[in-house]
Amino acid sequence: MSPSHPPKRPHRPLRPAMAGLHTWAGVLLGWLLYFMFVTGTAGYLDTEIDRWMRPELPPAQYPLPPAPQAAHALAYLQAHAPGALSWSIQLPVDRNEPYLRVDWSPAGAAQPQAVWLDAQTGAPFAVRDTAGGQALYQLHWRLHYLPPALTEWLVAIASMVLLLALLTGIVAHRRFFADFFTLRLGKGQRSWLDAHNLASVASLPFQLMISYSGLVFVMFSFMPLIASAWYGQAPGAAVRSFYGELFPPMAAAPASGQPAPLTAIAPLLAQAQARWQGAPVAVLTVQNPGDANARISAIGNFAGGPVREAGILVFDGVSGALLAERLARQSAPRAARDLWLGLHEGLFAGTVLRALYLLSGLLGCVMIATGMVLWSAKRSARQPSVGHALVSRLNPAAILGLPVAIAAYLWANRLLPIGMEARAQWELHALFATWLVSFVWAACTAPAKAWRWLAWCAALGFGLLPVLNAATSTRNLLQSLQTGDTVMAGMDLGFIALGLAFAAGALAMQHRQKVRR
Repeated sequence: MSPSHPPKRPHRPLRPAMAGLHTWAGVLLGWLLYFMFVTGTAGYLDTEIDRWMRPELPPAQYPLPPAPQAAHALAYLQAHAPGALSWSIQLPVDRNEPYLRVDWSPAGAAQPQAVWLDAQTGAPFAVRDTAGGQALYQLHWRLHYLPPALTEWLVAIASMVLLLALLTGIVAHRRFFADFFTLRLGKGQRSWLDAHNLASVASLPFQLMISYSGLVFVMFSFMPLIASAWYGQAPGAAVRSFYGELFPPMAAAPASGQPAPLTAIAPLLAQAQARWQGAPVAVLTVQNPGDANARISAIGNFAGGPVREAGILVFDGVSGALLAERLARQSAPRAARDLWLGLHEGLFAGTVLRALYLLSGLLGCVMIATGMVLWSAKRSARQPSVGHALVSRLNPAAILGLPVAIAAYLWANRLLPIGMEARAQWELHALFATWLVSFVWAACTAPAKAWRWLAWCAALGFGLLPVLNAATSTRNLLQSLQTGDTVMAGMDLGFIALGLAFAAGALAMQHRQKVRR
């Protein structure tokens, strides 16, 4: 070799390093990411789950002329919440909020009150207290039972780990496009790898979008560190000052203590729609109702498109004069942020696009679950460590125990007494208690048996929900099909499909174990 050419340094391939980083990034927070994906995916059906968990509600009708609905809502609030600090009226403009609902904040009360009204007559519906689909969806970032500050950091770190795992997985793949078309069944560890690769590649654009937009959602988890440098170090004051400048109050005024009648609402709605080129008013809020300093805010529909933005108009609640306006589009950076948030939530999605969101979310669940199983399967041939044994024992509870727990949550909705105090919270307690029991049981059971039994529990838990619904409400599957109640019928049919899917999985596990014997 010529002296002018120094010897080459040994080549260190990038792919093995990326593969190792990909593996451990997924393993360290796999269970948390799986929980976030399952509950987050349920959020794409949150309104439909809400309806199933409130069978007293009739089929929704929307959109309807806003003025009569707003008049019904104001009449109810004036009669039943005259001393409240504020009122909120949700108008049914799309499937995200398909019912006329009123909320108010009673003076001195910790929790707001909510009532669903008949949009045609203004009569209230007597609905059960339930956590509903919204609480199930919110679990994927609130995690429940944990302090908000801790959950924000956990979710932010998990989102970053997911994005890292996706990017390193792309680098580590040698047969990236071929994996999209490869699924070899009955091949043991090879089958798990094929399922993991197929679910990952098929839903990769969605996974990249959901992880990055999730980071945009939780970016303010880190804002205290940044805001303190500019707004001071007093606990809480820095963040309050920051938000005060980011979202300044619009024509706010304290209550004067002098009673005054509220202005007519129809002209305000017409003015708002005229300014927004016919776009609907989705929410009306009233601050200081019945006071001379009352303020009425008309808020547009944040789910009107992929950019999560809406205009706001603030009127004098007595004279009806326009006091302030906030445009839907304020700046290019804000629009970019709102676009990521809108894509993450998918509230704008129609039926077909929502189905694709749901399918991609389910593939994300499969991706994480098969990754956790694959990690355990790869190490089963080696001398097992304490960590491997723990993961192998608890994987069935983490992966199949969660669907069982969600089924228990839905069963609790039908079985808990209607008048039970804190009923909604007990539904969530039932979910986490069932999941905890599955962990304890799986820890004391052989993994093969735990997988099979939990799959059967999930199959029965979901498959029998339509029977439970028929026994505890008038919205049974046959009646829903006959009356064209597509939401209730679709939910019952979806539960049957889930039950059959878990039953097929349980039978496959049972057959595999018989073959091995």
